[in-house]
Parts: sequence; C-alpha cells; structure tokens
Amino acid sequence: MALIDRLKYDAPSDTVLVWKFPGEELRLGTQLIVNQSQEAVFVKGGQVADVFGPGTHTLSTGNLPLLCKLINLPFGGKTPFTAEVWYVNKIVKRGLKWGTKGPIQIIDPLYNFPVSVRSFGQWGLRIDDSRSFVAQIVGTLQTTETDRIEDYFAGEIVQRLSDALAKYFVEKNVSVFQVSARINELSSFVGKTIGPEFSRFGIEIVNFNVERISIPPEEQQKFQEILGKRMEIEQISQAKVGQAYTTMRTFDTLEKAAGNEGGAAGALLGAGLGLGAGLGAGVPIGQQVGQAMNVQPQQPSPDDPMVKLQKLKQMLDGGLISQDDFDKKKADILSRM
Repeated sequence: MALIDRLKYDAPSDTVLVWKFPGEELRLGTQLIVNQSQEAVFVKGGQVADVFGPGTHTLSTGNLPLLCKLINLPFGGKTPFTAEVWYVNKIVKRGLKWGTKGPIQIIDPLYNFPVSVRSFGQWGLRIDDSRSFVAQIVGTLQTTETDRIEDYFAGEIVQRLSDALAKYFVEKNVSVFQVSARINELSSFVGKTIGPEFSRFGIEIVNFNVERISIPPEEQQKFQEILGKRMEIEQISQAKVGQAYTTMRTFDTLEKAAGNEGGAAGALLGAGLGLGAGLGAGVPIGQQVGQAMNVQPQQPSPDDPMVKLQKLKQMLDGGLISQDDFDKKKADILSRM
C-alpha cells in the first residue's frame, strides 16, 4: 500500500460529526490539513495519542510526541508508520430532539399527589473534548453522524430527566400543575443538572429546552376531583372551628352576665334558664341564649359567594383553570350578589 503524503477531509454536510481517514500508512513529513471547526485525532492501538487543531501541519517527531512514544519512531528522515486519523467536526449542532416515550412518575410536592408526566423539547451540542469523544463514543465506526449521537444521547437525557424534574419541583416547591408558567427556569435547571454527565463524554450542552410538560387528561380529572373533596373537607373543618369559637364566646358571656340582673341574659337567667338549665334543655334553649347574647354561629354555606370565590381562587392557584376562566366566573358570582 502506498504511503500517504497528504491528509485532508472536506465534510459533505454538517451532519457528519466524526470521520475516519480511510488509510493508515503514514510517514514523517506527511502534510496534515485541518479545516476550521475541525480537529484531527491520531489513534494507535485503540489509544488516543496526539490532537491537531486547524491549520497545515507537517508530521514530525516534534509534533507527534505521544505517538512517537507509543511506536518508538526514530528521529529524522521520512520513517513510515501506521496510525488511524479521525477528523472531528466541532461546530455547534442545534435543533436536536428529545422526548419521553413513556410517562415519568413524579410526586407533586405541593399536593403530595402522584402524577404521570411526559416531556418533550430540543437541545444542542458541541464536541468540546475530541480526545474523550473519540475514545468513548466513536469506537470502530468509519463515520459518526448527528442522528446516531442524537439517538444515543436522547436516551441519556430521558434516563436522567426523572431525577432532574423531581429535584426541581422539590427544591422550588412548585406544583407540576403550575410548571407551564416557569418552563424557561425549568429548562435551565435541567440543562445544568444533566450537563456534567455529557461532559465526561467530551460533549458540551450549548442549549437545553423543555418545550412541553403534559399530564394525561384522566389524571388531571382525578386530581380535580380529589382537590375538590379536599376543599370541602377544609371548609367543613373551618365551619366546626367557627361553631366551637361561637360556643366558647357564649359560655364566657354567660359567666360575666351571671351576676348582672338586667338585660336579656339576666331575664333568661332569672327565669330559671341559667347556664346549667340551658345545657340540659338542649338546642332550642341554647339558641335562645345565643340570641340573647347577640352571638350568631358561623356556618358558611356552600352557596355563600365568599366560599365560591375562595374555592375558585384555589383552583386558579392549582393550575386547574385559566386566568380568563377565573375572571369570567368571578364576574358571574359577583353579579348574583
């Protein structure tokens, strides 16, 4: 096989990330031409040796120190030797797609509710460390194109996305149902979280975008039902607390009025309907005492406009309705007052 006197690669398209020069029979004095946005990597016996940046290089023992050490090249002359030469394209590649093929299970930190989410987006890369990239990714392939790298690392992204999303929601205390308003912040957070994993392969993530977080409609419906029941329970609990407070106020007022013979309370007490009698007589007398003390029990009705507005605001904060839906429903409630 004839010795190669000149090494050069003009990529047919920017989709080729790595290309292996077809010949390996080289010699000292060979001209190595590396175009802009390229690097040439010399490999011997599966071990990465020397790396050359853009420019025209004359191969010599002086600029091939690691290769010379591996094959014990003598100084001077035009000694032949064999080595693989890989051309690495270092331009930025954007618009690469990623997405989850199946749902990711996440516990919503705000509502402590399990949610299945799917996510989609785009990302961009640049080969930052040619030596590491060729050693770990390229292997024995003649050519490595963008689609192969996209397929491989899309799986890496999805594999680490679940942990990154869960970490974001917990650290920021954000509900999954509210994340659409913070999609840019989420993108930045996830990109920084998974970036170190790519850097060990010699790849730099130049941009990472989460374009959409989706939740199955049946889970959204289930969440709305559970949230509605939770609101009802909270309203009932608040009503019971209000009743207890009213009762305690009534008891306190009765004690103060026990020595006061005047007024409505005094009249009731004087007629034999004291505190003990009121409690023994049941609800009707208790209500009379409450009326006499001018203390009304607090029992919010589900039809109370305030109750409706509070529930409506909770649904807005939970991301269950839009701001436009909230404004329309609020106006409707207020118009009925």
